[in-house]
Amino acid sequence: MPKMKTHKGTAKRFKLTSSGKIKRANAFKSHILEKKSPKTKRGLAQPSFVHKADMAVIRKNLGV
Repeated sequence: MPKMKTHKGTAKRFKLTSSGKIKRANAFKSHILEKKSPKTKRGLAQPSFVHKADMAVIRKNLGV
């Protein structure tokens, strides 16, 4: 059986931390920012972590 290839779209969007969590960027930060408060925009700039229910599929796509 050949090796699993990394899904490149997933690899560009997610990063694996040393503790095994998967880091992701927040949505809603690219446009229509005028109506969002500065506090909201600052919060969206911070990375988030993938939910436990989605970890298995993303790990598989990352080839981990």
